[in-house]
Amino acid sequence: MSLRYIAFDLDGTLVDSVPDLTQALQMMLADLDRPTVSVAEVTSWIGNGADIMIRRALSRAHDHDPALDPELVATARTRFNYHYEHNGHEKTVLYPGVKETLTTLHQQGYQLGVVTNKPIAFVPAILEDLGLASLFSDVIGGDSLSTNKPDPEGLHLLRDKHGLTNAQMLMVGDSKNDILAAQNAGFTSVGLTYGYNYGEPISDSRPTYVLDHFSELVSVVANHSVSRV
Repeated sequence: MSLRYIAFDLDGTLVDSVPDLTQALQMMLADLDRPTVSVAEVTSWIGNGADIMIRRALSRAHDHDPALDPELVATARTRFNYHYEHNGHEKTVLYPGVKETLTTLHQQGYQLGVVTNKPIAFVPAILEDLGLASLFSDVIGGDSLSTNKPDPEGLHLLRDKHGLTNAQMLMVGDSKNDILAAQNAGFTSVGLTYGYNYGEPISDSRPTYVLDHFSELVSVVANHSVSRV
């Protein structure tokens, strides 16, 4: 069966959100009178959802301190949410070729969805602000379900919702969590070499395809669909 549905990660895949996330974390830490963080640090912490990113910021380490005071973590999450929501997303930008490529795939009849570990409360506004909202039939956030990537729950939900098979699904992302989610779901995967992957080459996760530029996805999808007919 040919490809029918393409699921995308958000941060590091479709959008560069590091500047806005860094600003919100810096303001959160200032509220708590704790040391600030750099753009480089935040870049290495993205991919596992807001709670873990906040814990890493509080611990100033990739492997966050499991002994952090739960009350501190809860307060930090509240302050982060406030700043990230109210500062807007003016510094968040699309990667080159994203809008054009998504529009082409949508016009070609592929169903498109977003599966991100970012809290769902922030996702619709970002997609709307960047002119992408109308292209996606589904949006799943990190707290939409009981699990998030690399668990395959979100991908299986989309597959079952649309009555598709594993062979008709594709997952596109920049992080090992995206590739592992696809592999755990039994889906074909595309790994992008830019974005945020903890400083590790995306090829280490062994995606089905590795791309340097988002626009290359159109030809990959076309060739993959033909080979699976």
